[in-house]
Amino acid sequence: MAEAHQAVAFQFTVTPDGIDLHLCHEALRQVYLSGLHSWKKRFIRFKNGIMTGVYPGSPAGFMVVVVSYMSYNQYKQLDPSLGLIAKLGQHIPISQYMSTNSQSIVGGVLVGTGLWVTIIMIMRNVLKCLLSWHGWMQARHGSVSWSTHVWMILVKIFSGRKPMLYSFQNSLPRLPVPSIKDTCRRYLESVRPLMDDEQYERMKGLTEDFKKNLGPRLQWYLKLKSWWASNYVSDWWEEYIYLRGRAPIMVNSNYYAMDFLYVFPTSNQAARAGNTIHAIMLYRRKLDRAQIKPLMLLHTIPMCSAQYERMFNTSRVPGVDTDTIQHVNESKHIAVYHKGRFFKVWMFYDGRLLLPREIEQQMQRILADESEPLPGEERLAALTAGDRTPWAKARETYFSRGKNKQSLDAIEKAAFFVTLDDTEQGYDAKNPVKSLDRYAKSVLHGKCYDRWFDKSFNMIIFKNGTMGLNAEHSWADAPIIGHLWEHVLSMDPKLGYTEDDHCNGDPHPNLPGPQRLQWDIPAECQETIESSLTVARTLADDVDCHIFPFTEFGKGLIKKCRTSPDAFIQIALQLAHYRDKGKFCLTYEASMTRLFREGRTETVRSCTMEACAFQQHATHPREERLRLLKLAAEKHQNMYRLAMTGQGIDRHLFCLYVVSKYLGEDSPFLKEVLSEPWRLSTSQTPMQQLELFDLVRHPEYASSGGGFGPVADDGYGVSYIIVGENLINLHISSKYSSPETDSHRFGANIRQAMLDMLDLFQLNNKAK
Repeated sequence: MAEAHQAVAFQFTVTPDGIDLHLCHEALRQVYLSGLHSWKKRFIRFKNGIMTGVYPGSPAGFMVVVVSYMSYNQYKQLDPSLGLIAKLGQHIPISQYMSTNSQSIVGGVLVGTGLWVTIIMIMRNVLKCLLSWHGWMQARHGSVSWSTHVWMILVKIFSGRKPMLYSFQNSLPRLPVPSIKDTCRRYLESVRPLMDDEQYERMKGLTEDFKKNLGPRLQWYLKLKSWWASNYVSDWWEEYIYLRGRAPIMVNSNYYAMDFLYVFPTSNQAARAGNTIHAIMLYRRKLDRAQIKPLMLLHTIPMCSAQYERMFNTSRVPGVDTDTIQHVNESKHIAVYHKGRFFKVWMFYDGRLLLPREIEQQMQRILADESEPLPGEERLAALTAGDRTPWAKARETYFSRGKNKQSLDAIEKAAFFVTLDDTEQGYDAKNPVKSLDRYAKSVLHGKCYDRWFDKSFNMIIFKNGTMGLNAEHSWADAPIIGHLWEHVLSMDPKLGYTEDDHCNGDPHPNLPGPQRLQWDIPAECQETIESSLTVARTLADDVDCHIFPFTEFGKGLIKKCRTSPDAFIQIALQLAHYRDKGKFCLTYEASMTRLFREGRTETVRSCTMEACAFQQHATHPREERLRLLKLAAEKHQNMYRLAMTGQGIDRHLFCLYVVSKYLGEDSPFLKEVLSEPWRLSTSQTPMQQLELFDLVRHPEYASSGGGFGPVADDGYGVSYIIVGENLINLHISSKYSSPETDSHRFGANIRQAMLDMLDLFQLNNKAK
């Protein structure tokens, strides 16, 4: 492309007199500014590393401690070095280089620094002990005991002032290893409603045998790991659940997020991309500078921030047996796909981040580019959508050298990936059901070759200005990308658009254009691409997505019933599933364990004896049914607390299974437990930054939330987001190929179950 020549820093020609060098001063200026930007970034990271490393100490605290110590010794006429200088003087001729006063000052500073470090370590360990107490979870919603009040005050005292994103990492407790006895007991309790008496007695026998024989031995190794590693689960979870999977990550692993439900800020695709990309880059800058506030429960209790580290400049790299996560510290460009072509777009010019109007200018250049895709280029990304092993082999054979490697590096080392989609998606009031279902499928898998599914996340901007996001799962869980997404959605109205639907500001007259990536894809590789595309299309075409906003009531009315909104929805899902299939099933609800260092998720087994009893007594008197409903909700809340505090069972059982494999031991109990299918997989997408959205004044800025594909071939995937006080958005997925499932039918059952449960509360209130 013509614009590429503007990036040439110098040219030279060979003459009889020697080499004639022609310098391009503008290019050299850009090199200087780029280097300056890099050094500033390194300094900020170094400074933040120091600040985080000494937290809850601070430079001001250091000065206070040292000056106070020196003043005290001066007043008392004491040796501030505590004899340290004198002892060193026996071996080193210090007096030859420093006067007595200098020795006293240096010794006092050294001892004062040691005192400061000691105070930091004491505060950090006291805070770790405080954060290991989880009694605050036992309080009923809306009430706080005096002991919790005192505890929260102590946590605030020992937490220091103005924490940065990673300040609490060294103060977070380690994830505890539950006892074998407790895990086995809770496991049997969770499967009791799903088994008849004969099946249960058989499983009980396997459990008792495991608990007495192999279990304690496996537990010893797990305890050893928990003492040595930061988290005994997370590295194995990432490797064996995500990276070693050989099936497509599209649909099976990646998840999605959707735009505003009712608001369409602009129909200009390039302008929406300009504001969105600029907002994301602003978020990355805050992330690099650790200026994002750590997420705090009850504004006091910190949660682990480790997963934020790989949000940008990250890609999953395929391997024959296992994938790896590739992360680079800095990336100054993004990769963009449009109509079968790939582009590299620089995000900085003149040493600064491009403004929204300038990014729009770059996107418009790509949209106006009428060049044809190179052979094999259009569907290249299908390699990331198909099975992992063929992609790994193709990557090694065809993309490890030359222009293919350079272009692949440009994608994999980009800050993130952008697709300028040539379809129109979004909520259509004339056809609300089909429009949202079609929108979800597009964000989840698209055409199977227009998303780079290996990137940490793909930003998708549709032709009509609507947008969506597709995220790879191995590097982090949904709340992390949800935090970014909330920032992006909240920034869009602030950045705004002009009357003629452009980003605010002016185009740049000298901005070099996007760089078209070049490929040389042989026929053999194109055959592999088509094979991967066939696999991906078969998977994508089988996904049945149904998204519906539940507007009849929200968490405001549920809380008036003195019930947890999450427990209410989970029990409704059990009721809906029973009506849908006539039976209960093993149910997965994701819960976070980020109260612990490097924590990720734990499973809440929502299908409990109490939830089943509520459905099975559907014909009983209203008072009895309401009592059973409250018992089921209380049981669910207790299980959620156990999962959050490291007392869940599934991650423990998973790690015991991994240890058994390392030892070469075969456990019938663990093998059966780990092979049980999750036919109902559920997750709540929490809103984390409520201060960014005024949904009372502007309810139209409600988020659609996001979702994921079905986990089991004959099961459902359900994601829900509680928006404000009066709206719950649900995302349901299943497979067309299963005769047992129908996402629309299940959605209707969920709606009716929630209405029936609310009626039960309201009828009881009227009776009173």
